[in-house]
Order: sequence, then structure tokens, then C-alpha cells
Amino acid sequence: MSQSEDMFAAVDSLEQPRNGPTASVRLAMHFSMLRIRRVEEAIIRYYPEQEIRCPTHICIGQEAVPAGVSAHLRPADYAFSGHRNHGHYLAKGGDLKAMFGELYGRETGCAAGRGGSQHLIDLDAGFVASAPILAGTVPIAVGAAFGIKRRGLDTVSVIYFGDGATEEGAFHEAMNFASVHQLPVLFVCENNLYSVHSNLAIRQPAGRKISELGKAHGMPGLTADGNDIDAVWLAAGEAIERARSGGGPSILEFMTYRWLEHCGTNDDLNLGYRSRQEFEEWSARCPILRSAQRLKADKLLVDTQANAFESDISEEIESAIGFARSSPYPDPASLFNFLLPDSG
Repeated sequence: MSQSEDMFAAVDSLEQPRNGPTASVRLAMHFSMLRIRRVEEAIIRYYPEQEIRCPTHICIGQEAVPAGVSAHLRPADYAFSGHRNHGHYLAKGGDLKAMFGELYGRETGCAAGRGGSQHLIDLDAGFVASAPILAGTVPIAVGAAFGIKRRGLDTVSVIYFGDGATEEGAFHEAMNFASVHQLPVLFVCENNLYSVHSNLAIRQPAGRKISELGKAHGMPGLTADGNDIDAVWLAAGEAIERARSGGGPSILEFMTYRWLEHCGTNDDLNLGYRSRQEFEEWSARCPILRSAQRLKADKLLVDTQANAFESDISEEIESAIGFARSSPYPDPASLFNFLLPDSG
């Protein structure tokens, strides 16, 4: 058992709040967010070496959403994502060594080194699929929920997507189908205000929340602070319990903000599509900083615990990167594996 796991267990005996997460859950969610952040910082650090050749979409600034949602999920529950998927994969329990193996294009990668950053998968953890096609995995997640209901299971399907995906026809078709059949699926929109470089204001009607699309499709919808881990946990818990108990689908819109460029590991404030002031206002609302401040105020996180978190995460990351770098590349003879045979 790691130092971090010891600490989670130690706080279980403390008095717990009635309407919020327990102390151990709060610490676990903080650890999850911090782990996502440090993993992506490692990607940024090593990316210039050009051994990681696939495009990457960094989610720094958005870590509270996957950490808060996954705190309610079981391994048997399904999770799906799009291109900005690292946090979703890791929070659901995706294997870090297999993730780095995939980023480095190695045979030990979770997609056998063939997909790269945007095609993470870990079926043992319930992370079923991610893909770069905008809204492409939304109907797949709904189809998985249809299968859950047909089999009479009490599991749920969660689909993460950005605000841009809500402008796709597949999104609305999937919402309609999920509502008609009252499927156990949760639509999670990470609204970071931008689709690549286009502000939400020039793409969608003024004054309308994305969560209000739920009403049009006959399902509950809620907008919450996506940089507040407690708010995410509360909203997700209610929606997941409703889906698990047969209450049908919901859509949650979490307002958040990505710190770096749309695709890549760099700052892009020089492009002019967003201002430095906007960035600074949002970065001041860092979900990890806010979580740490609350935990320390409640005497749940002290310096020795914080240092243990950092040590455990650093050790895990370096081990995973070492594993990936020492793994073989796919055999060229396997180039055509996993392809359908030519019918001609």
C-alpha cells in the first residue's frame, strides 16, 4: 500500500459531512486531479524530445470534472471520451503504463501503439473508447447504455464531450434516443468556452445554457462550476444515482477552461482569440488549488500528506515512462492487423 492509500484509510474514522463527500473521498479526488495534472505536465516536458509523435490535447485546468464524476463510478460502469481524454482515462482507472506506451507508439500501448493520444482504451477499467471525431463517441455511449438496459444491469454509461460537440447532429440524435428509451446514460459537457479558436458566443445563442438542451430532449439538465470539485461531485452523484436506479438520462454542463492550446503542449495566448486577462481569471480558479485550500482549512491535508502525494505520483510517472521507452515498437509485419479483409 502506498503512502497515499494509507492516508485515505486514516481519515475514514473522522466525522463525515452529511451532504458532501467523506474525508477520504475528498482526498482521493484531490489525488486524482493532482495525478492528472502531473501526468500531463510530464507529457509537456517530454514532448519536445519528439519520441511522442502523436497529437496531444491537454486538459490542464479541467481536472475536476473527470475526478468528481469518476468518484461515483464502478469499474463495471462505462466511460467514453473524445480527443481531450487523458483525464477521463486516468480518473476511470486507466493503466498509466499502457497510456504512455500508446503515446510513445509502442507495442505495449493500450491500442497496441496504433492510435496515439486520442485513442485510449482500458476495458478492464471500464474506459471503453475515445476518438477524435467530434461527437463521434456520443452515440456509441448511448448504444452501450441501451445494451445495459436490455441486460437489466445496474451499471451506467458516461460520455464526456466539449461544447463544440453539442453542435453536431449525432449529439442531438443520441440525446433523443436516450430519452425515448430512458437509458442509464450521463451526458457530461465540459464547456471550456472554445471550439478550437472559436468562442462560444459566435457559435451558440446568447443566454442559453447547454444544459437547457436537456429539457428539449425530455431529460434533466444542470449547469455547475466545473472548477469546483465539490460541485462536480454533488451534481454527478445525483445524476448517476438517477440513471442507476432506472430514472433515465441526464445532461450536466460543467463550466471550465483549458489553459493551453487546442492541440499541443504550448501556450497560445499570442494568437489573439482569447485574452491574457481571461486566462489569468480562469487560472486563478485552478481546481487543484481550490481543493487544496479547502482540505488544508479542514485539516485534512498537511504538508507531509501533500509531499507523499507528489512522491507517489512522480514515482508512478517515471516508472510508466521508463516502461514505455523500453517497450518495442510494433512489428512492421503486423501493419495490416486489425483491418477488415479486402472483399474484392
